[in-house]
Amino acid sequence: MRGIKLTTEELDLIARGMDNDPFGSLGLHKDEKKKVAIVRAFKPYAKSVAVVIGDKEFPMKKLHAWGVFEAAVPMATGKMDYMLNVDGVILRDEYSFDPTIGELDSHLMLEGKHYRLQDKLGAHLIEHQGVPGVAFAVWAPNAYRVSVIGEFNKWDGRANVMRRHPVGGLWDIFIPLLGAGALYRFEVLDREGKLLPLRSDPFARHGEVRPANASRVWKSQYEMQNKMLDARHSINEPISIYEVHLGSFKRRDGIHFLNWDELAVDVVDYVHDMGFTHIELMPITEHPLDESWGYQPTGMFAPTSRFGDPDGLKRFVDAAHAKGLKVIVDWVPAHFPRNDFALARFDGKPIYEYEDSRKGEHQDWGTLIYDYGRNEVVNFLISSAKFFIEEYGIDGLRFDAVASMLYLDYSRQPGQWVPNVFGGNGNLEAINFLRNINTVLYREHPHIATFAEESTGWGGVSAPASSGGLGFGFKWNMGWMNDTLEYMKKDPVHRKYEHHKLVHTASYAFYENFVLPLSHDEVVHGKGSLLGKMPGDRWQKFANLRALYAYMWAFPGRKLLFMGGEFAQEREWSATQSLDWHLLADPMHRQVQSLVRDLNNLYRNVPALHRRCSEGAGFRWINFQDADNSILSFVRQDSSANDAVMVVSNFTPIVREGYRIGVPAAGVYEVLLNTDDFKYGGSGAGNWAPVESARVPCGDFEHSIVITVPPLAVVYFKKKV
Repeated sequence: MRGIKLTTEELDLIARGMDNDPFGSLGLHKDEKKKVAIVRAFKPYAKSVAVVIGDKEFPMKKLHAWGVFEAAVPMATGKMDYMLNVDGVILRDEYSFDPTIGELDSHLMLEGKHYRLQDKLGAHLIEHQGVPGVAFAVWAPNAYRVSVIGEFNKWDGRANVMRRHPVGGLWDIFIPLLGAGALYRFEVLDREGKLLPLRSDPFARHGEVRPANASRVWKSQYEMQNKMLDARHSINEPISIYEVHLGSFKRRDGIHFLNWDELAVDVVDYVHDMGFTHIELMPITEHPLDESWGYQPTGMFAPTSRFGDPDGLKRFVDAAHAKGLKVIVDWVPAHFPRNDFALARFDGKPIYEYEDSRKGEHQDWGTLIYDYGRNEVVNFLISSAKFFIEEYGIDGLRFDAVASMLYLDYSRQPGQWVPNVFGGNGNLEAINFLRNINTVLYREHPHIATFAEESTGWGGVSAPASSGGLGFGFKWNMGWMNDTLEYMKKDPVHRKYEHHKLVHTASYAFYENFVLPLSHDEVVHGKGSLLGKMPGDRWQKFANLRALYAYMWAFPGRKLLFMGGEFAQEREWSATQSLDWHLLADPMHRQVQSLVRDLNNLYRNVPALHRRCSEGAGFRWINFQDADNSILSFVRQDSSANDAVMVVSNFTPIVREGYRIGVPAAGVYEVLLNTDDFKYGGSGAGNWAPVESARVPCGDFEHSIVITVPPLAVVYFKKKV
């Protein structure tokens, strides 16, 4: 039996930190023949060590110059409790504790059925065998040896070598009397005994502020008051999303990040005042590089420490929920960075990523791709998603870069990718993962919503997984965004030649549960601001932008606008500085902001504008053929023609007098909104008195009205009740 008598070589392995079975060597081992118990400890910095049993002490002999101590003590029946006196300090021996994870956890993880891995892996403040402390556990199936290191052991990887479990590649150890706030890392030796760069904990709940990257033992002290809103997401509810990069929404003194509590006031109150229904946070998981905007995460269970501790996020979500706002978080399951303190070749081998670089590397981004065919990795990702929903009350997740997950040949040349088993380019493992995670999330948390950033024509992204879809609740309509912005960039004199682009967007508007995104991606990398995309002189730029917004808010689909767009930010967005709030001193910027606020209020309060967004029955063209005048007109309708909203868009700077449009019912029509209104900075053209319909056929309608269509403007009409 190894624990009774150790050879010189075995003692040397302990002293050098090369013993990968420390629980077989250290701790207490009973010698049934001699009726004694051998207690062995490794205390490399101790001058003297003794075993303490009750009121008796048994001095330990130093077996190795580097700090291996041993003593024989009287053996008792049953479990023997003892302490160690290390240079006068009474301690519990880490190697006297049983495992904190069981065989069932290992098997569930291997089978892909453990969706709360964060409950077992990582660092947990618990009471174990009647003693408070921290249970550490990590997955490293290819490691020769894993240690937990920290200030508590002088960052010495020899001191607390972990126990390897026979199934699943899990390692664990319990460190008694360790408390919240302790910094730690994992020290890993690969199969050849080579020391790898120190690792942060993949399951850490909290970490140091970058550029430091140690993990931190965390225990929440805050009980959420409004953990989740009861209302389920519905395809018929108004969804107007304000996308925020927290690091650049505002800066304290123009330099420093706001903390969570400051953001809970500045962001939440502002978004509520603007009439949005949702706040979408660009990635908030821990990430080392500010310039990645969070899209290269290294801590999938840790809110970034840039804005404070994790309880701050809870208070932020509470504040949003108290205002009736739902919170969506950008979540990144498509890839992770190569930082050597994180997941890349975590135990010396690829375990989180595909081993074959033709599947495991994103060449464009220099990142690694999760191995969606490995159950442990799928468990890791699903656990992360569930954790943010369950721990922080998040109402929705926006999956980043879904297209890159679906296609094996994504951004690859021939010969740089591996076909699937059927010879195709679909990543069957990723597809199965997406269906699986959406099924799990909606089954366990039916109030939430998942959103896919998916830029291709993949069918059924927002169709149920049970019917062959990917199971998302909603999909970003990248086609609408591209076509609409390309159209709006054109000088009005040329727009008649691009008229088909806007018409075409309606032809597929009901294929998915779409979100219309004017996101951060449209105002970076030399693309300029939305205002900067608009043609013409200064007045025309603002008029075009107002028309774009009103057209977007009327078109079928949920709305998403990146921060700054609502007040016509003039420069391209930079993640390193605050938005240009000083622009609101200019009336033209305030007027755009006022328009967006009014659009949100109309959108929320007029059912025809938000219901049936995914049904063709909720949309009807009035006239899509007037390319020469660059005018588009359509009806948004709910269940009754009396509730319908007529939308007329004029994308030229010419006022169109005496313009006839069909209406769905006889009656008197009044203007709900006119982007050319003086209050929005417009010229004041249009109909300011109600207009009565006449029984004059127009297009497919029996009744019509004659109106004045203002320049570079969108007008909403509704039947007067």
